[in-house]
Amino acid sequence: MFSKISRSFAVMAIGTLALTACGGGSEPEEGGEAAGGSELNLVSPGTLTVCSDIPYEPFEYEENGEYVGFDMDLMKEIATGLDLEFSVQDVGFDGLQSGAVLAAGQCDVGASAMTITPEREENLTFSEPYYDSLQSLLVPADSDIASLEDLAGESLGVQQGTTGEQYARDNVPEDTEVVAFPSDAELYPALQAGNVAAILQDLPVNLNHTQEGDFTIAAEFETDEQYGFAFPKEGSEALVEAVNTQLAEMRESGRYDEIYNTYFEEK
Repeated sequence: MFSKISRSFAVMAIGTLALTACGGGSEPEEGGEAAGGSELNLVSPGTLTVCSDIPYEPFEYEENGEYVGFDMDLMKEIATGLDLEFSVQDVGFDGLQSGAVLAAGQCDVGASAMTITPEREENLTFSEPYYDSLQSLLVPADSDIASLEDLAGESLGVQQGTTGEQYARDNVPEDTEVVAFPSDAELYPALQAGNVAAILQDLPVNLNHTQEGDFTIAAEFETDEQYGFAFPKEGSEALVEAVNTQLAEMRESGRYDEIYNTYFEEK
């Protein structure tokens, strides 16, 4: 389905297709922590609380009353490996990427297709990279726009606070109007309604919007972006180490490839 996605750093992660993620027994699995995760400084003892900006398909979205997607499945597997329950809170991306949500103690980890950047590392601690992504330009199928240069005098939609927004502002013509939306839930409908001429965001998300045939990818941009799971800057050292251990174990076991193929491989 998404065969164009790079896998160079994707192999560094994890996965399961289970829709729930509580530990199965009283003894933690290898690589897990003591019952309740007491050593991990969790917001809610015994539960891995994950914050994410939903929807952002195929990374996080709701299906049949459950949160699913690449990030969600990875986090569920991590919770299982640590013998923890799994809980999700839907939050705004800007508050998550700024570190404010995590610093406030709302959740233990942010899993929201978040690129690791030096600016974000000032306020957040990241796991090892688990995914390598590109930026892309989505346009109507009958559009003449084929590059950023073609956006001269046009409007371009982006998601607020993302690396896609920054890339757009750094590279579009001076007379392009860059319009920022809170999330893809507002961004994509703006393109559908003709309120913007194109949208620029992560390739996997834009590819998902091409499935009906009304929109197409006009261009892809190599930006050397790597996704990481985000943690509070202070007090999260044990949890970061535990998550990285789970990432390594899942990489070795092949579970990561199973989840990756579910969301990104050509069917």
